[in-house]
Amino acid sequence: MFTFLPIGGAGEIGASCFYLNISGTGVILDCGMHPQKTGLNALPDFELIKDLPLDYVIISHAHQDHLSALPFLIQKHPYLKIITTPQTRALAEITLHDSISIWKDQVNEKTFKIYSHEEIDLLIQSIEYKSYHEEFFLTGYNHETSEPVKVKFFDAGHILGSAGILLEHKGQNIFYTGDINLSSQELMRRAELPEASINTLITETTYGSTDSFSLRSWKDEKERFAEEANKILNKGGSILLPVFSLGKTQETLAVIRNLILKGKLIDTDIYTGGLGRKINRVYDYNRFAVNYSDTELDLSAIPQKNIYEVSDYNDFFKVPSFILASSGMMLKQTISYQLGKKWLNMKDSAIFTVGYMEETTPGYKFANAKKGGTIILSDFEKPLEVKCRIKNFRFGAHSKREELIGIVNKLKAENVILVHGDLSSINWIGANVLKLNKEIKVYAPQKGKEIIIQ
Repeated sequence: MFTFLPIGGAGEIGASCFYLNISGTGVILDCGMHPQKTGLNALPDFELIKDLPLDYVIISHAHQDHLSALPFLIQKHPYLKIITTPQTRALAEITLHDSISIWKDQVNEKTFKIYSHEEIDLLIQSIEYKSYHEEFFLTGYNHETSEPVKVKFFDAGHILGSAGILLEHKGQNIFYTGDINLSSQELMRRAELPEASINTLITETTYGSTDSFSLRSWKDEKERFAEEANKILNKGGSILLPVFSLGKTQETLAVIRNLILKGKLIDTDIYTGGLGRKINRVYDYNRFAVNYSDTELDLSAIPQKNIYEVSDYNDFFKVPSFILASSGMMLKQTISYQLGKKWLNMKDSAIFTVGYMEETTPGYKFANAKKGGTIILSDFEKPLEVKCRIKNFRFGAHSKREELIGIVNKLKAENVILVHGDLSSINWIGANVLKLNKEIKVYAPQKGKEIIIQ
């Protein structure tokens, strides 16, 4: 028997944080913030676990919605042992330092203590890292049996270092997918799964409400991208690509470079910068250590101009160019949002989105705007005319919904806990799991509501 308690990330995408009590050992899976919320509201509800056994934190990957609340948890519980893959540890060092300035901009509450760079340095030094397939063992302070909890990481194919987490104890096992991708990307190969049957599967449901017929194959999407990009570049226009610094920047940069090398895309200037460039170096360093598609491709060696060295945005239009700018959802105060407003007025240029846009974000409004129409970015701004082209591409880093059902089937899961998705996504996955086998117990957890698995 074990208990599962969501303290964030149930019924939504953001602030993923799940508590397990396995025979008295307390394990927290992920500890993220909610990217569309601010201050205390962006954090998991740590009050829910203040009186429970707490021994370990295992982080599946380094995206902010799975990692960035970790320093706040460690402030409250400094004795917790943190475990990640080596690549997630390296990425965490970059992203957690970067997030300090974001928190300072968001939080005005005097009682809210923001962590320091020195605290991040100490936190990173304390992380114990384990490679894929390396067995390790957990025994909490209140562990009730002589048998420890056995754990193993599996490559989740989502971003560098991402891991599915297998926990085994007394003949029972739990598999947490984290963010998982069963289709290969430009750099990261498809996820791998445990060979054994799984008693309890905790799975993401991100694309549960997305019709997979609307998602082309990676190869077909690359061809369409090249065709549409060449139309813009041939007219002298430039293309703005809103991308996340971690994952989407590296995959998109590799797509552009490979298309240029194959002669399918016009060879022209590429702009990147900031956090994305630092992360490129981590990808380069680790490309021989993970299941990487192209170990010959050195991202840092691709000719790139620095987006942050451009003081006059008109300079982006002097030569047809690709501009890879964060944030991926074009949140306010980010450079992709600022550039997006500039791009709207450039009739020969285009904004290409390359990933999922949450409906409450400015990026969703940009992605759904039409040339010749208008866009209202906030209640306090005037409508803006859309003169540029808007094209949406989906280079997915998550599994399609049929692939998620396939995971349930392959692992012969007896219990399925659905997380990291909106209500419609969870409902679609849940209904189709039950179509697969009515004997499977399906759970749609709510924050603060404990689930006991016998």
